[in-house]
Amino acid sequence: MWKEENNALYKKFQFKNFSEAFAFMTRVAIEAEKMDHHPVWTNVYNRVEIWLSTHSAGNVVTQKDYDLAKKIDALL
Repeated sequence: MWKEENNALYKKFQFKNFSEAFAFMTRVAIEAEKMDHHPVWTNVYNRVEIWLSTHSAGNVVTQKDYDLAKKIDALL
C-alpha cells in the first residue's frame, strides 16, 4: 500500500533476488518515461523503495503521482 508522507507517495517492494528487483525497476522506468514522470528510488539487493512527487508542482503529491503509482502496482 502506498503511503503519503513528507509530500510524497512512498512504497517499499521486496523481491526474491536482485534480478527480479532490477527487472521490476526496468518495467517501472519504461512506464515512467512514457509519462515523463520520474520517481526517486533506491535499490538494495532485493528491495526497491519508491517515492513519487511532482517536481514541477513544487514537490508535492498530485494526480500524476497517483496515476504512476497505479501503473507501478499493475507491473507486479
